[in-house]
Amino acid sequence: MKQKEILLFGASGQIGRNLIRKLTKNNYKITAVTRNIHRTGYILKTQANPGYLKLVELKNFNGDKIDELMKSVSICINLIGILYEKSKGQFKLIHTDLPDLLSQKAKKYSLEKFIHLSALGIEESRDSKYANSKLIGEKKIIKNFKNHIILKPSIVYSVDDNFTTNFMSLLNILPIMPIYYNGKTKFAPIHVTDLVDIIYNLIESQNKSIIMECVGPEVLSFKEIMQKLLNAIDKKRFLLPLPLPIAKLSAKILQLFPKPLLTEDQLNLLKYDNCSSGIYKTNYDLGFQTTRKFDLEVEKYSYNWRSGGQYAKDNNLKKTK
Repeated sequence: MKQKEILLFGASGQIGRNLIRKLTKNNYKITAVTRNIHRTGYILKTQANPGYLKLVELKNFNGDKIDELMKSVSICINLIGILYEKSKGQFKLIHTDLPDLLSQKAKKYSLEKFIHLSALGIEESRDSKYANSKLIGEKKIIKNFKNHIILKPSIVYSVDDNFTTNFMSLLNILPIMPIYYNGKTKFAPIHVTDLVDIIYNLIESQNKSIIMECVGPEVLSFKEIMQKLLNAIDKKRFLLPLPLPIAKLSAKILQLFPKPLLTEDQLNLLKYDNCSSGIYKTNYDLGFQTTRKFDLEVEKYSYNWRSGGQYAKDNNLKKTK
């Protein structure tokens, strides 16, 4: 029987870093694949217990190199995903072709499990390239490898995310915040710690061949999320619903930025709710509870955007000598 070692793709993101901490703390050895060791290595090495993390640089999805990596592991985890394309065909490459390749290799080397991170709410989003590439990737995995675990989280948030932190930055400087589809789109935000706990428990369990929607304990509309973020940073801003034609025009402009604030594809995604669909079982159905409330968790790091910073709560107190 193979030693229980884990091959991790997408190690440098917020989920990957937290997962490395969790797994190495519990004596799992990780081989983490990164595109640039020099850029991400110094961060990743601080996440793991000494001797439990090996970094491998892989700039292209070289099948022979992946073969070498798969031979010595029991479980492969794929967390790689992108929110927008820098060049045509990236969604297909990252969300379809890579999961297809990895699940084929998982079958070839008889891995115990292949855990893949997909996304919630993509079944209805037929007008989104992002959603379609994710959905086709899921189908490839199911066809290739029976011991698959496909996780479909709603928004994953933490101090390291690109969601709450970006919006708090915008809310901090903009007097008016545009919202789309009247802010009615629903989400079930899940804290990264809860998601990592789910992944860890699935590694430990005997569960195989699962598709699971991963949701937090609350369902919030986009407008409610913005209001909670405003409350967290102690700011008052006007939330302005944008008519769809203006929203589309703004997306056309914003997607031209090096790091787009909004793309046309993301605007299409925002039409659809991002909470439990009823198509698949959720983490609650399978006994994996999530307990962290959105506003309480955001409060822990929102001081970065408050006037007065980490001492903002003490602003009204009398100064002491």
